[in-house]
Amino acid sequence: MNDRLSARFAACRADNRAALVTFVTAGDPDLETSAAILAALPAAGADIIEIGMPFTDPMADGAAIQAGNLRSLAGGTRLRDVLAMVQAFRATDADTPLILMGYFNPILAYGPDRFAADAAAAGLDGTIVVDLPPEEADELVPHLGAHGLHLVRLATPTTDVARLPRVLEGASGFLYYVAVAGVTGANAATATDIAAAVARLKASTALPIAVGFGVRSPEQAAAIAVHADAVVVGSALVDAIGAAAAERANDIPARVGAQVAALAGAIRTARHQEAAA
Repeated sequence: MNDRLSARFAACRADNRAALVTFVTAGDPDLETSAAILAALPAAGADIIEIGMPFTDPMADGAAIQAGNLRSLAGGTRLRDVLAMVQAFRATDADTPLILMGYFNPILAYGPDRFAADAAAAGLDGTIVVDLPPEEADELVPHLGAHGLHLVRLATPTTDVARLPRVLEGASGFLYYVAVAGVTGANAATATDIAAAVARLKASTALPIAVGFGVRSPEQAAAIAVHADAVVVGSALVDAIGAAAAERANDIPARVGAQVAALAGAIRTARHQEAAA
């Protein structure tokens, strides 16, 4: 199994901090700018990067990521382009974990075995397939395992004690806790809710717990970072990309980098400030 993820989480634990997981959609607003954004994220403070596969019907995503998908698809981005972007990223960064996040339809059309082989060859560490429940995962899981790729699973506030073992079955890398019911970027859970949820999940798995959906500001990220192993920020970054693209700005990677740096700074000091309070 590829160990970039476990190495990164171990490094964050050694620093007594949560990891920052950033999400951007591949090809948004175009392939060239998207590749530059991707390259800028680690230096800005992203520990792990989720790369969105553009899809016509991203049912778990809110308006921001839907718009990012449409911008990417309008430019003709396909799954093979996403894998090529990953391969180019790996030419200069061998350490930052990359997780491909999206929906099963593009993978099915590409061919699950071919996808797993090409994803591993490009340098991906794993995938999150939002609409592939454990009961239907046999179409993909054996291929991922054969090529050393992690399968990151999702848990939600409605994942009860009876359902959780099935969700965890075959999961690796980390467990993504969807902090709110609904789509990405919608609402925000309270720190109290998240603390209780993380404790409940940790009682059932040794996997790191990443918390996302509804995290937009450094303050929100810091509050979650006190309890979780990782904080996921996506819609806020995609919103910023869309706004900059609408302005025809030529400094989109720098703008996103500054936003990520603010999030990373808040996360890196959150536990220390909590202990000192």
